[in-house]
Amino acid sequence: MAHRVPDLGALELLLAVARLGSLGAAAREVGITQPAASSRVRSMERQLGVALVDRSPRGSRLTDAGALVTDWARRVVEAAEAFDAGAQALRDRRDSRLRVAASMTIAEYLLPGWLLALRAQRPDTAVSLLAGNSTAVAERLLTGEADLGFVEGLTVPAGLDSVVVAHDRLIVVTAPGHPWARRRAPLSAAELSATPLILREKGSGTRQVLDAALGGLARPLIELSSTTAVKAAAVGGAGPCVLSELVVREELAVRRLVAVPVADLSLTRDLRAVWPTGHRPTGPARDLLTLTRT
Repeated sequence: MAHRVPDLGALELLLAVARLGSLGAAAREVGITQPAASSRVRSMERQLGVALVDRSPRGSRLTDAGALVTDWARRVVEAAEAFDAGAQALRDRRDSRLRVAASMTIAEYLLPGWLLALRAQRPDTAVSLLAGNSTAVAERLLTGEADLGFVEGLTVPAGLDSVVVAHDRLIVVTAPGHPWARRRAPLSAAELSATPLILREKGSGTRQVLDAALGGLARPLIELSSTTAVKAAAVGGAGPCVLSELVVREELAVRRLVAVPVADLSLTRDLRAVWPTGHRPTGPARDLLTLTRT
């Protein structure tokens, strides 16, 4: 059908000719030159197989066929305007809110700054933040409960596309009174692997990275569901833990926690933004993604 129906620009030009009685005036109204307008009218006439406009030194008037086509054109243009208005309403509704799901470290230590920057750009967008482990973030995205997610694990969960937005390093920390705080030699990876630690729950990005790097972990000393709880337990002297440098920066500076070196062990990781495969972020989600990479 498309090859038999003039495009909207041509139909709008025809409506302008009918209203103004001048091809030149119609061209100026739609923002094209008079020769371009003449060419567009001739193209419509060839496409439809009928003459639409009679041109004379006194102006342009519609033929009988042109008047009939103009009536049809008016309905098509009005329908297109209604379509555009509806699409804009959908965009406005989408842009009025942003639902973000993020794993704990990102939610607590990186997203607040990013969201403040987004608010400066989009003050009318209401943002909600759902914090959980990387597995929970993936589930919320795949069930449509979130528009954009952030994870810390080694791999991208199935069904999601991703981009790296930051890098992070995990470190072993303990309270100053723990024997490890007074060690002269670094821990070995085997020693760390065999020691019960304060750990996040299964499904957390931090635990995934640590488990993969060590090839297995001892039974947890304590298993907690938030980064803040793990840190508080370590500060309270419950035992050693492994956390992001972002999380323990202040505690290390005032020696509420002490970093414990580990020989020949890399605990770096990528922090990723994620979204459902094939659905690149749009609107506020796209803007937030851009802010994370500036």
